[in-house]
Amino acid sequence: EREISLKTGEAVVAALETLGHTVTRIFAGPGLDRALRAAELDVAFLALHGRMGEDGRVQGLLELLELPYTGSGVLASALAMDKPMAKKLFQLHNLATPRGYRVGRADVARAEELHGDSGFPCVVKPAKGGSSVGLSVVHDAGALVPAVAQACRFGGEALVERFVAGQEVTVGILGDAVLGSCEVSFPREGFDYEAKYKGGAQYFLPPRLSDTRRLNVESLALAAYRALGCRGYGRVDLLCSDLENDVVLEVNTLPGFTPTSLLPKIAARAGLDFPELVQGVLDRATRDESHVDDAPVPVAPRTLRVAR
Repeated sequence: EREISLKTGEAVVAALETLGHTVTRIFAGPGLDRALRAAELDVAFLALHGRMGEDGRVQGLLELLELPYTGSGVLASALAMDKPMAKKLFQLHNLATPRGYRVGRADVARAEELHGDSGFPCVVKPAKGGSSVGLSVVHDAGALVPAVAQACRFGGEALVERFVAGQEVTVGILGDAVLGSCEVSFPREGFDYEAKYKGGAQYFLPPRLSDTRRLNVESLALAAYRALGCRGYGRVDLLCSDLENDVVLEVNTLPGFTPTSLLPKIAARAGLDFPELVQGVLDRATRDESHVDDAPVPVAPRTLRVAR
């Protein structure tokens, strides 16, 4: 997801400079720790998507450097990136999510056996990743093994989920409040990388839902965001099924800031232009709480004198 990260970075740099901030570009890779130390930053604005940048590892480095950063902390970032683990937490919090299971690279040949009676169609995607890279919609058992093998190329594990027919809705969150929501409609089955970044998708703001259902979807998204312990900002993807059931797909802790990205579209409809959204994200930059309070000073027990 390097290409999308670079586009996000340049868009954010332009906005920050428009706002009067002094910006230093730092490219993630070998020697990142040395580059961060040398830059003498006040805050790190993360413009990274996918594994390493969005899964808690860079966040952990910034914690060690005691440098505030934008977006969620180490644990929430790791949980959101690991889609099967996130699903377990959604279920623990009684949040509806499509039934699914994890398949490792070593078990690709057993994919049909592991699938059992889960049925078709199903969705296969990398267990850890974003931008819909490696996503497939599988309609029969014969296509399952190739789809799982393709997904496993990106990190070694795949997530296989029950396919849910319906409207794909994404909800934007800033701080701990919902900014709004957007329906994404696309010509192909599955909002894959091509549809997401190379055109063909249609966007409806607000989604084509009743006001009551839209508010329920936004409430479900905020609950999923909180269930993973996210902070700062994020985007939650859901499906609103034809059977009036709404399910959480995933939480994006560092959603895109490219010209075609969804969070800026949602923010614009809420009255925030792009620089204002960037400033709002920057204002919420922080670190995990690591301060230990001093122990309370012991107070000598008081002797009560009772009149008799």
